[in-house]
Amino acid sequence: MPAASAGALVLALGLGTVAYGLTPTGEPVRIAYTGPDAAAPTHSPPTAGAALPGSAPDVQRTASPPVRLLIPRIGVDAPVGPVGLNGDGTVEVPPLDRPDRVGWYRDGAAPGLPGPAVLLGHYRTRKGAAVFLQLPKLRPGDTVQVRREDGRTVSYRVRAIRQFPKSAFPTDLVYGDTPDAQLRLVTCGGTIGHDGHYSDNIVVLADLADGP
Repeated sequence: MPAASAGALVLALGLGTVAYGLTPTGEPVRIAYTGPDAAAPTHSPPTAGAALPGSAPDVQRTASPPVRLLIPRIGVDAPVGPVGLNGDGTVEVPPLDRPDRVGWYRDGAAPGLPGPAVLLGHYRTRKGAAVFLQLPKLRPGDTVQVRREDGRTVSYRVRAIRQFPKSAFPTDLVYGDTPDAQLRLVTCGGTIGHDGHYSDNIVVLADLADGP
């Protein structure tokens, strides 16, 4: 989706989602790896009609929603469902009573098609650990797989893991247009305030994996 149209909704995402009603105790949540800058990959954009790396030719021509997310290194094997916007223009998040569920922002790219496919998940809820509890431990090179409704699986490789204050959420980095298929995973981090919200967002950037 165009970056300009994402600004308001992403600001809302950065300021208040993916953790609710938690007590301000415990150690701050920080990413395990802080490496080179999260620059975009240097390969050339695909030409019209060309197959994207790591996908069958028809994957990049059909929009099929994601139904499951697998991240082997951190033991994630979770259902995915669509989320959109609330009435006030903020981004929906997975239900608090389903901390195992991942939300796919349905107004963005579908997995395997050009653009960033954005998946949101809770870090913790009042029920305890949630689906993205181990997300801060990811490192560049880790594999992320997204199964689509049409039965195909799109594989991505982590490029970078970044942490940002929610007041400075990186709108363009997460939701801005890209010429190739990319993936964004978003959860909470930092410290828990007295309002029960985490101070930061953790963002994983991943590119379509080379090979089948």
